Amino acid sequence: MEEIKENYDLTPRVAPNLDRHLVFPILEFLQERQLYPDEQILKFKIELLNQTNMVDYAMDIHKSLYHTEDAPQDMVERRAEVVARLKSLEEAAAPLVSFLLNPTAVQELRADKQYNLQMLKERYQIGPDQIEALYQYAKFQFECGNYSGAADYLYQYRTLCSNLERSLSALWGKLASEILMQNWDIALEELNRLKEIIDSKSFSSPLNQVQNRIWLMHWGLYIFFNHDNGRTQIIDLFNQDKYLNAIQTSAPHLLRYLATAFIVNKRRRPQLKEFIKVIQQEHYSYKDPIIDFLACVFVNYDFDGAQKKMKECEEVIVNDPFLGKRVEDGNFSTVPLRDEFLENARLFIFETYCKIHQRIDMGVLAEKLNLNYEEAERWIVNLIRTSKLDAKIDSESGTVIMEPTQPNVHEQLINHTKGLSGRTYKLVNQLLEHTQAQATR
Repeated sequence: MEEIKENYDLTPRVAPNLDRHLVFPILEFLQERQLYPDEQILKFKIELLNQTNMVDYAMDIHKSLYHTEDAPQDMVERRAEVVARLKSLEEAAAPLVSFLLNPTAVQELRADKQYNLQMLKERYQIGPDQIEALYQYAKFQFECGNYSGAADYLYQYRTLCSNLERSLSALWGKLASEILMQNWDIALEELNRLKEIIDSKSFSSPLNQVQNRIWLMHWGLYIFFNHDNGRTQIIDLFNQDKYLNAIQTSAPHLLRYLATAFIVNKRRRPQLKEFIKVIQQEHYSYKDPIIDFLACVFVNYDFDGAQKKMKECEEVIVNDPFLGKRVEDGNFSTVPLRDEFLENARLFIFETYCKIHQRIDMGVLAEKLNLNYEEAERWIVNLIRTSKLDAKIDSESGTVIMEPTQPNVHEQLINHTKGLSGRTYKLVNQLLEHTQAQATR
């Protein structure tokens, strides 16, 4: 446990790419798993809270940490400041908030922002100052931990805001609010809106674009491992060239999450071959048990190494804040992703091992699958029944015999042609981009 904690906890790499409010769920997880001393987690929580307006929460933690009923004077004074500031912002935003709470008045708003701004000014005496006040009020609500109120006001602000930079900031705030409220469907919609803006040609500088992509991928981890369709969505996002390049150059630790998604997602198996090439490139610069497992199976064909890595992968998953989500079932607690991972990892080992050997000793196979003999036999029988695996078990000799299959030349030709077409298309695109770049100089 100590080795896993020290070497494979990604919190120090992930946290700097998150809003400070998004770090709290990670700290809660680490505290629950007792990966660090309780005192260390509580001190870090107070340090984070001091940069927010959640003063009451900070006071409660201080009392718990130092076993006292009294809060420090600076916290008491800070609380008074927050309450006064909240009241001031509430008054400044009141005219626009009152308008937004009036269903009849809100119906007058249209998709045309300029029309809305003019109408608000003429009929309700609401101008740029009140709209700016709404943004500041929403931001303050977020810092106070009122994520529901912040989400509502930030949404309304974006319908009126004509400043692109401010609108983008509000969208990040809305995304964080929805994540913290665990509204995964809405959060995914906001993430896709942000992606569209970040990927647009008019977006800021290329360097800033890369940084925003890195932030988006980190924030998306909450969604991808909680949303029903998240494991497909993470592959669709992370595996795009621009995002994969950002991972390889600035955030290789994110490969853990992409690799996990590939392992548990059977529908994306055809894309795995290309991802293995990425692992080959990054294997020496970034180490992670889940990456190492794939390298053992598909690059080095080291099945003993894969077996050892499976045990490490299990530890990594249960202690990872995004992968180790626990589900309570009566008196039992399970980590569904761990179970899925191990099942699919065994399948990878078995399928790859079978491609190399025609006759396999059941005892050897059981060892490589981290199962006892009876479990391995049941697992393989079930696999033969439920899949298109051409194999049979010889119980007398205790072996699995693979049926020889003739290669389908027609399918091979089609696959090679598809690969050639894809590479040609990519090459032509690169040439066109280069030509256009030369022409604009």
